[in-house]
This record gives sequence, C-alpha cells and structure tokens, in this order.
Amino acid sequence: MIKLEEYIAGKYENSLKGYDYFVPSKVNKEWNWDNQLINSLLETAALKLGELNSFAKLVPNVDLFIQLQVTAEAVVSSRIEGTQTNINEALLKEVDIAPGRRNDWHEVRNYVDALNMAIRELETLPISSRLIKKTHHVLLSSVRGQHKQPGEYRRSQNWIGGSTPGDAVFVPPHDRYINELMGDLEKFLHNDRINVPVLIRIAIAHYQFETIHPFLDGNGRIGRLLITLFLVDQKILTKPLLYLSAYFEAKKSLYYDNLTFVRTKNNMVQWIKYFLTGVIATSEQAIQTLSHVLELKVKTEQLINEQFGRRTNSAHKLLLYLLQTPIIEVKEAQKATDLSFKAANNLVADFVQYKILKETTGQSRNRFFVFDDYLKLFKS
Repeated sequence: MIKLEEYIAGKYENSLKGYDYFVPSKVNKEWNWDNQLINSLLETAALKLGELNSFAKLVPNVDLFIQLQVTAEAVVSSRIEGTQTNINEALLKEVDIAPGRRNDWHEVRNYVDALNMAIRELETLPISSRLIKKTHHVLLSSVRGQHKQPGEYRRSQNWIGGSTPGDAVFVPPHDRYINELMGDLEKFLHNDRINVPVLIRIAIAHYQFETIHPFLDGNGRIGRLLITLFLVDQKILTKPLLYLSAYFEAKKSLYYDNLTFVRTKNNMVQWIKYFLTGVIATSEQAIQTLSHVLELKVKTEQLINEQFGRRTNSAHKLLLYLLQTPIIEVKEAQKATDLSFKAANNLVADFVQYKILKETTGQSRNRFFVFDDYLKLFKS
C-alpha cells in the first residue's frame, strides 16, 4: 500500500558516464490519502465527466463533431512539441500545404490517425504495451521521428532539455528498466484487486509514463493520448470527448513544474490536485463547446429552412458535410450534395451570401470555403 503523503518517487542511479538517471518507484499498489481536497476534486471531476457524457447524447451525429475535436487535439498536442500547424491547415489536403510546412502537417495528421486507430483497437485490445507501441508506430510513421524506433521502446538513453544527458533538465531511467516499469504500469491500469478510482489511476499513470519516457520520441503525445484512451477503455467516457492538452499547454511551465515536483519533492498530492482540476476545467470547456455547436447547428438549419426554398434538401446535405469537413472546395460540395458542378457552385455562393461559409483565398479559381463560425469553436 502507498500513502500519497508518504510517497517516495524513486531514486537516482549513476550511469558511470558522468550523469545520473532517475528510476521511478513502481506504482502497481493500493493507494490511499488523507488530503480531503483530493476527495472533493475527485467528486467534482466525476460529476463533470458524467455531465459531458450526458450532454454528448443530446447532440445529433456527435461522431461528426468528435473528428473535428480530435483534429483540434492533434494540433494542440503537437504544438506542445514544437509544430506550427494550425487547425485550418490540418484540415487541408497535403497538396494544398506549402512544402516548408508539410512536415508539421504530417505530424498532426499522424496524431489524428494514431488516436482514431487506438480508439478502434480498444474494441478488441486493452490498453497495453502492444497497443501503446502500435499507436506510437502510427504517430511516427514517415515524419521527423521515423528514425527513432517507431513502435519500439527505446534501447538507449534519452533526456529532456539540454544537449547531452550531462546538462539535461531530466534524465529518465536507463533503457534496461523500461520493460519492467512499463509492465508494472500496465498491471496498475488493469488491477481490479485494488480500490483506486479511475481518475486517480490515470493521473498517476500519466505521471509515471512521462517519467519512464519509454520512447526515443513522441512520449508527450502518447502520454496525453493515453489519458483519453483509458477513460474510454474504462467506460468513464462513452466517446473520446476529453483532451487535456489545451489545459497543459495554456500554462506549460506549470504542467512541467508539477511533474518535476513529484520527482524532486515526492509531491504526488499536488500533481493529482492539478490533474483533477484540469479534468474539471476541460470537461466544462467541452460541454460549452458542444452546447455552442448545437446552437449553431440549430440556427443554421433554421436559416436554411427559411431561405433556401427548393434547394433546402441539398443545403442540409451540405451542412451535414461541413460539420465533419468545415473547409471545402466546390467539387467537394458537389460530391456531398449529388448536384452538378454549376448547381453546387451556386449553393456554395448562397452559403457565402448568408455568411455560413467564408471564401478564404480571394481567388477566382482553386477557392476554399470555411465554415468559420463552426471552426472557431474548436480553436484554442
């Protein structure tokens, strides 16, 4: 049994190469605590997640919106790692991205593919090293990390900050510890013989994963993705609607400080309070976003019913397409509505006239149209 207030995070060992690395304590044990604020935050966080689940059931075609939320998460999570792609770019095709920005675009799209793949795999595969490695392989395919052992735990030392382990901000455990520590973490996530609430488990698991840093690259993105996967896996969320990356990124130094204080001050209590506060704030934000999406959808449908006459049916088809793909060309509108190119072009022009769509290029050819009011709801 581990008491949070008495937790010892781990120990430093010497590498014999002039630097020390940190070996975290194992976590697959019963956890308890005396801190009453944790209980209060845990109760509030559980209530907010319940509200989010309930609200999502009220939103028609919620899976359409989830894909845009996944893209928004991919943009933010990748931005923490230094990519510059914004959500507008992330929704474009590769051919429409400037050559100098395609690497960043690929990293964001890989994150979307990795998350979608992992959610699908959860139907038959529990969260495990196998799933984590498979997700990592998709994440690093054909991008700047493709030479850093995609889909494999590292076999050499890595570090965070600095140019060498000797001047690094943090040096994770030696690679000989990786399989043992990740095995312990996997057992902790699925140990039904201990009474540890799901949100406490994933808070501890996220800290532990980031501390182990089992891959040469992509650890931050996989660690953040793991939060959503576990909540879906445990049926706390019926849909992948909660992403903490924006909360972590808003005050990035606070996120890193709280992780660091566990290792340097054994302060797991503070980390869990910070994490639960993030779940509460992010749940509230997700509920607000879904609420605004629903309002916009209803308002736009009403406008279509009042103004589009005999083209109302085609206009509703286009709106449904825009909820999943909010940046389009006329030929995409044509495909979505089964109209001729000319009729689709006229319909898009009407959408622009009624300020549903906004033309972004200022050109007469190769034009892009954005469902801007909708896209703004997912920007952070």
